[in-house]
Amino acid sequence: MFGSIFTAGLIVPRVGPPLKPDAPARHITDEAAITPAHGEELRVEPLVGDGESVAQGQPLLRVRAMPDMYLTAPMAGRVAKIDLRPGHRLSQLVLFHDAGGDRYSFDVSLAGQDVDELRRVLQMSGLWRMLRSRPFGRVPKPGAIPAAIFVMATDSRPDAPDPLLRLWSREEEFSRGLDALSRLTDAKIFLCQAEATSYTGAPPAGVSRILTGRTHPNGLSGLMIHRHMPARVDASVWDIHAEDVADIGAFLENGYVPATRVVSISGDALREAKRVECQPGADLRGLCQPILRPGPHAVLSGSSLDGRPAHWLSLRDRQVTVLKRDTTSKNRHWFNEALDHASRRAPIIPTAALDLAFGGVLPAAALVRVLASGDVEGFTRLGGLSLLEEDLALADYATGARPRLMTQVRAILDRIEEEEGVA
Repeated sequence: MFGSIFTAGLIVPRVGPPLKPDAPARHITDEAAITPAHGEELRVEPLVGDGESVAQGQPLLRVRAMPDMYLTAPMAGRVAKIDLRPGHRLSQLVLFHDAGGDRYSFDVSLAGQDVDELRRVLQMSGLWRMLRSRPFGRVPKPGAIPAAIFVMATDSRPDAPDPLLRLWSREEEFSRGLDALSRLTDAKIFLCQAEATSYTGAPPAGVSRILTGRTHPNGLSGLMIHRHMPARVDASVWDIHAEDVADIGAFLENGYVPATRVVSISGDALREAKRVECQPGADLRGLCQPILRPGPHAVLSGSSLDGRPAHWLSLRDRQVTVLKRDTTSKNRHWFNEALDHASRRAPIIPTAALDLAFGGVLPAAALVRVLASGDVEGFTRLGGLSLLEEDLALADYATGARPRLMTQVRAILDRIEEEEGVA
């Protein structure tokens, strides 16, 4: 049965030209990189050296704390450089594209029969890293068992590519991926979608469909998790994008790590907005250059609400936003600048817009209050362990909060993680 439809939310004004309805064109950039996700610290052991040729999907880095976890090549090419900070912490591994390169094949013959083997090949292929565990938003540990898994077949962020565009032609792969997830845990799997007819295949046993609203933030996994299966420190909940589930299904069929994902490129610094199929870790400037307007600009990996300045496409991002950058100098008197710096932070006033920014599900005023005060107990009681930064981005947009709520939620999550000793 479908769950109730979320009706609260906000319509975020479009930034730049509308997305073209055309089918996404394939665009493999000349460079790509493996980088940590935002806030992630990866201590790795390189398996290749500078100048080596590698196949698409080949394991290139091993995570030192989890020896069965690998990071694989997003494309065939040559290793340009490996940047490691002290302590073997990964900064980036950059590749130059080789159009005639090979694809690395994994042996998946036993993955359909043995759960331990399924986990092993997902971790070796790098596809395990597409799972995200709440609380804290980390990649699940190799042997972790979730209380539930949420598969997101919807995304309400402005200009986000509709996951259905990728699933309509991949229903068999998607069903196989859902079946694989159902074998990882006995817990319930929730398939979240914005339309009753989104996915016409019959989900495996244990998969429940949830119908969501279309307005933002109803297409975010944080609200779905909070409403249906709140995360706890002792009961983690995972989420994963529907396209990644289809990628798992394809991988278990042929042993090849899928080479592309659908990404939208939008923003007011572009001549046009469009969708493309590009490799993970793609060079964002290479993606945007053909449609870029002249003038200064900022390139974000992510949406206009929660994106961050970046050179490479981040691990789970499916949007690139290019915004105009204001370079005009403001000649302000030093005394006015001093007053601004010395001014007290204004409190956030509870409004209807703030309630809508939390989807009408979370107690907005109370949650903002506990974030500002750093009240761990109150944050946990209100359901904050189900949230990540992206779930607070719309509230930041609606209130113009300083300091940003996204920053506050990450600070309190890091504090809880340290106190609980689960890092």
